[in-house]
Amino acid sequence: MDSDTGLQLHFATALLPGGWADEVRITVIDGLIATIETGARVAPGDERHAVAIPGLPNLHSHAFQRGMAGLAEVRGASDDSFWTWREIMYRFVDRLSPDDLTAIAAMAYVEMLESGFTRVGEFHYLHHDRDGGAFADPAAMSVAIMAAADASGIALTHLPVFYAHAGFGGTAPGAGQRRFLHDIDGFARLLDAARDAARALPDAVVGIAPHSLRAVAPGELAALEGLGRSGPVHIHIAEQLREVEDCLAWSGARPVAWLLDHAAVDDRWCLVHATHMTDDETTRLAASGAVAGLCPITEANLGDGLFPADTFLAAGGRYGVGSDSNVRIDATEELRLLEYGQRLARRGRNLLAEGPGGSTGGALYRAALAGGGQALGATAALRVGAPADIVGLDAGHPSLLARRGDALLDGLVFAAGRGAIDRVWRRGRSVVVGGRHVARDAVAGRYRAVLRDILA
Repeated sequence: MDSDTGLQLHFATALLPGGWADEVRITVIDGLIATIETGARVAPGDERHAVAIPGLPNLHSHAFQRGMAGLAEVRGASDDSFWTWREIMYRFVDRLSPDDLTAIAAMAYVEMLESGFTRVGEFHYLHHDRDGGAFADPAAMSVAIMAAADASGIALTHLPVFYAHAGFGGTAPGAGQRRFLHDIDGFARLLDAARDAARALPDAVVGIAPHSLRAVAPGELAALEGLGRSGPVHIHIAEQLREVEDCLAWSGARPVAWLLDHAAVDDRWCLVHATHMTDDETTRLAASGAVAGLCPITEANLGDGLFPADTFLAAGGRYGVGSDSNVRIDATEELRLLEYGQRLARRGRNLLAEGPGGSTGGALYRAALAGGGQALGATAALRVGAPADIVGLDAGHPSLLARRGDALLDGLVFAAGRGAIDRVWRRGRSVVVGGRHVARDAVAGRYRAVLRDILA
């Protein structure tokens, strides 16, 4: 999907890198922002709208899990946790073909765009056929993800996952993991094929994702850093207490501390979850320049715990948000739940605002833009030369009425939510109109057909 040449959008107000500006004209040529004028009178040919904000990056998604949303909400015979949820996920993933994956991922990506996400970081570990054998094209499942991105129009940062072991110390993988597994040589072939395929998508980025310290041995982690070139590097880490305990038993160190001691973690890295850290780990992670990838809806759904945001932000840390398991896809709800979790833990209010008088919605949105863009290797701002990835708000929504500046973001995040999203442009093309994706009916039809077959 791409835009027409010479599109002119005029907004009564827009959030630019330097702050809010009024009477803003944005000219889009070949999908990119060519000019931005402020204080501009409406001109003939301008498309007029009320409020523009940059689309948010979704820095962590497992798109296929959209198809199992709600299927793990029945209590088991023992205490339920991430680990019991994972067994349900393994059973679901056993059934998926490349075409199934495209249909499910396209539905997830449509919903992301409708909620204000315009780029997704797809942490993609479903690589092989149902029996664990390789496809003729090693990137067949990556190509399925790219087809979904193309069908929906969302920008893609593709993060093929290296996964080799079931636990710390090189534990042999189980049958449920057979579709995920690679050695280093096979993964290098996958990366080459995925990079070739991604050239067909506008402004796609390909990075790498060592799945976790339990799934990647130290020597493999070192080899992967060489395969990553200069792209993003994402890893799950310290999501559950059992993971921390197992890492201590294996190495004598906690997961984040071990990683910072043994890998060249820098601003290319995104440490997803990083929920269970000591104060020392937290300040060291902040100092590394890496982004903490927070997924509050999924972390709440799985009972993971709460990220130590106060210590991390006090040390200058950067964060972004992601939809992870896609049990519910809603950009503003991720931000809202991030703040609300901190309020419940600290028994206070407006904890992630930047000092007295600071807007909490504004702080959350700007942090997620900057951290998410960094983590996904892409610009997340309305600036010249960037893709025209724009979210248009309905200024007449009851929770946005008579608001200006960051009060609009407070109303959006804490009250209106996705109900205030009127339009979304991706590379200048309208993909959401009146809050609804232009291809929703067709995408939802394919999704329903696939789910009926899979869940029958």
